Amino acid sequence: MARITIRVGPDDFDLGREYAALVADEADSGAVVAFVGRVRDLNLAQHVAVLELEHYPGMTEKALARIAADAAARWPLTAVTVVHRVGPLHPAEQIVLVLTASAHRHAAYDANAFIMDYLKTEAPFWKRESDGNTARWVDARDSDAEAMQRWLPDDAP
Repeated sequence: MARITIRVGPDDFDLGREYAALVADEADSGAVVAFVGRVRDLNLAQHVAVLELEHYPGMTEKALARIAADAAARWPLTAVTVVHRVGPLHPAEQIVLVLTASAHRHAAYDANAFIMDYLKTEAPFWKRESDGNTARWVDARDSDAEAMQRWLPDDAP
């Protein structure tokens, strides 16, 4: 059974500390894969001065825990950490961290990609971008839904 850690909040994270916590007292993990997402300065053609993320406390953490548990059911993971920031964020700031640990690298890689693909499409976050003058809500991207399709069974609708 994989040890799953989920955190959602405004505080930044330290990759080294999160990695150390993930592998503490863990000798079965031969591979750890890390994904760190950062706020981009440009979204399509618009300069982004501030990205504001909102979430539904309690519901968001449950959704992330379900996604991580689904990954642990598909791959032989030893540990998963998901940290997602909310509130106002600026370009180049860290926004999300996904760490996956397994005995073998392929499981850790695939599970990490799976978690990110589902996080982008299934986790209840709302994004608003501002260029400093005007703000707009960010719609879900078709490319995120398409990326998630690779994890569905061939006979899924």
